[in-house]
Amino acid sequence: MSDPVGIFCDNTQSLFSLLGVAVTAIKIAIPIILIVFGMLDMGKAVTSGKDDEIKKELKSFLTRAIAAVLVFFVPTIVGLLMQMVNQSLTDANACGYSRCVSSITGVSGKCSN
Repeated sequence: MSDPVGIFCDNTQSLFSLLGVAVTAIKIAIPIILIVFGMLDMGKAVTSGKDDEIKKELKSFLTRAIAAVLVFFVPTIVGLLMQMVNQSLTDANACGYSRCVSSITGVSGKCSN
């Protein structure tokens, strides 16, 4: 019996690898950009010396910092969920699924075939 998931993953491995590079770049770039823009806005507010503006920009900076943390950790959480799904598969598709996930994450899954 052939492994349709494994065949699909083998045929699309370059696409999944490219997707993995994009996810990694987004995980790194977006939090840095959000924090830098937050720091710039906060610096402008502090130099203006207005308390209302400082409070407003502080709230904005905290929102951006939380968004940066979420952008960094959401792919990791999704990856963990995917690993749990992979472990729950007991048929021949588990090995093929593991190859798909490892192409995206760069971490090889456990596959005994």
